[in-house]
Amino acid sequence: MRRVCLTLPTNRACAAAITAVAGEAAHGARRFGAEVHLLVLDSSGAPERAAHRAAIAALPEAPGVVVHHLDEEQQRDFLRKVIVRSGAAEPERILRLMLPSGVSYGACTNRAFLLAEALDCASVHRRDSDSGYQTFGGEPVFPLVHELTALGRPAAEAAGLVTRSRLDPALRERTVALVGGSFVGEMSVDVAEIHRLDPAVYRDVVGLSVPAGYPEIWRANLVDEAFRGAGTDPFTGDLTTLTRVAPARVDMCNIGLHRDVYGRVPLPPATDTIGSDYFLVHLVHDAALPGVLHNRHIVNYHTEERRTGAGFLAYQTRFAKFLLAARYFDDVYARLVATGGRLLDDGGRILAATVAACVRDSYGPDRDADAERLGLTEVLDVLDRSYRKLGGRYSAVADGLAARRNGLLDEARADTADFALLIDAWEPLVRACRNEGFRADG
Repeated sequence: MRRVCLTLPTNRACAAAITAVAGEAAHGARRFGAEVHLLVLDSSGAPERAAHRAAIAALPEAPGVVVHHLDEEQQRDFLRKVIVRSGAAEPERILRLMLPSGVSYGACTNRAFLLAEALDCASVHRRDSDSGYQTFGGEPVFPLVHELTALGRPAAEAAGLVTRSRLDPALRERTVALVGGSFVGEMSVDVAEIHRLDPAVYRDVVGLSVPAGYPEIWRANLVDEAFRGAGTDPFTGDLTTLTRVAPARVDMCNIGLHRDVYGRVPLPPATDTIGSDYFLVHLVHDAALPGVLHNRHIVNYHTEERRTGAGFLAYQTRFAKFLLAARYFDDVYARLVATGGRLLDDGGRILAATVAACVRDSYGPDRDADAERLGLTEVLDVLDRSYRKLGGRYSAVADGLAARRNGLLDEARADTADFALLIDAWEPLVRACRNEGFRADG
C-alpha cells in the first residue's frame, strides 16, 4: 500500500485547521487506497497543545489514516537518535539546525521530511495552520487529489492524467517530483498595509525581492504580482498542467514533494526568516524535474499576532531577513542554472554535492565583501529610508533594524553556511531514518 505523509507544522492554536486537514487525509485515503500519515508537528504552548490533542481525539475514525501528534520534546528525542545513528561530526550543531529555538519555516519542514522517511512514506504534502480550503459544490477543494494522482509517476504517464501538458518532450521519462498550487485571499507576506500607506514605498520595498538584472518593465510586473498568489477568484473547476513548475506559482501551504527530492537535499534552516522554505521549489525547476501545477488553491489568511506590538516588529524583522537571504539564494539559483544540467545523476536524482557546492560558492570569507557584492547594504538602506518615510510604528522597525545592522549581515551569511553544512549531513540523516527501529511514534 502506498504510504504518504500529510504534515501540518504549527506554533499557534489551530484546532480547526487540524480537523480540516484530517478531512483531507481521510479523503485521500478513501479515494486512492493510500495509507495517509497525518503528522502534526506542534511547537505551540501547553494550552494550545492540549486543545490540539482534544481536536485529534475527537476526529472520526478514518480507515487508512494514521495520526501522529509530536511536541518539541518528542521531536527532539527522535532527532537525537537519528543524528547519533547518522554519525554526524557535529551532532549538537545539527540538532540546533533541525530544531532551533527561534521560528524556522525550513527546519520544521525538514523535521517532517525525516519523520516521513522514518515512516517509509513516498511523499510529503504540506499544509499551514493559517490557511484553509475553498469549497465547491458544498465540498472542500482538497489539493491532495492532484498530488496523489501525479507524484512519483513518469511524466509520460502523468501526461494522460492532466488537463494539458507544456513539458519539453525530452523530460517525459523523468519522474514527477512536485505537485503544487497557490493560494487565494490575503497576501502571503503581510505587507498590504505598506501599499495602503504609500504605494511608492511599497514598490521600493517589494522591489527588493526581485532578482537584479530584470528589465524595468518586467520588474514592475513582478512587484505587482509579488506575494499575491492566484488572486481572489474562487475555484470553479480543475485545471492541471504538466510542466516545469515556476516557483512563483506555488505556495508551501499547498505542495507535495516526492522523496527523491527531499531525500537528497533539505530546506535552509534559517531562523526568523520568512520564505526560507522555498528552496526545493527552485531546485526542482532548475534541475528540470517535471511537476504538475493545479488550481486547487488554498485560502490564505493572517493571524493577528503579526500585526500588533512585539509581533509586528518580529514579523517585519523576519521580512527584512528574507530580503537579505534572497540575495544569497538568487546567487545560488544562478549557479544551479549555470551547472548546465549537471544537477542530476544518471538515474535522474539530484546530486546533493553539486547543490552544496553552489551554496558554498555563494558566500566568501569576508562578510562586508559579500554585502557589497550581493547588494545587502542596499537592501538595508532602502528598508531604513522606506520605513522612516512611513513613520509611526514603521520608524520603530527602522530603529530596530539599524541597531542590528551588522548582526543581520552576519546572520545572513551564517545561515547560508549552515545550510551548506546541513546538505552535507542530510543523506546520512535520511539513511539513519530508514533503519529499522527508527519509526516515528504517534
